Amino acid sequence: MQYIQLVNSVLRRLRESEVSSVADNSYSKMIGDFVNDAKRQVEDSYSWNALSDTLSATTTGSIFNYVLVGSGQRFKMIDVINDTDDFFLKYQTVSEMNRLFLMTSAEEGSPRYYNFNGTDTNGDTQVDLYPIPDGVYNIRFNVIKPQLPLSANSDVLLVPHEPVIFNACARAFAERGEDGGITSGEMYALYNQSLADAIAIESSRYLEEGEWMAS
Repeated sequence: MQYIQLVNSVLRRLRESEVSSVADNSYSKMIGDFVNDAKRQVEDSYSWNALSDTLSATTTGSIFNYVLVGSGQRFKMIDVINDTDDFFLKYQTVSEMNRLFLMTSAEEGSPRYYNFNGTDTNGDTQVDLYPIPDGVYNIRFNVIKPQLPLSANSDVLLVPHEPVIFNACARAFAERGEDGGITSGEMYALYNQSLADAIAIESSRYLEEGEWMAS
């Protein structure tokens, strides 16, 4: 569903008039914020296949630190592959990476280990590789990366839309108080059931994703 469709779906449930743009008025803007808040909560609840992405780092000789451009800080790791030499990299602890780098003669060669090390000025995650690359290697980071906040009316939601709508409605009901209709608590219950159903459907296709936590 598009951003504008999500907002209007929430507005109808609130018995409010639909809008032609999320930015039409202050109330529709607030509902748009609730939709993005709900989107983030749904995204964080499960490793949705629709959010899977591959980030690449192409190494340069003698350089061990790289920025995963566009990664942000909320991604979840699936695996890391040295695509040049065809093997999986292993995660290494901070203390062990420090020990390896501080050795009198740090090893250079095809990277076998990785460790995340801070962020850059854009908020993207940085990664250290070891051994220190001795040339050009293509390192692929397969991740679950949340979608950027919806902003344009035509932006399309990637995760299931129903729990996002119910969660946004519950936030809106709580904001304006009960008015004789459905309560925010009842709507949150609908959200939790809808989220559980969506996860059950998806997890039936990906048996390795067997656990989730309501947030």
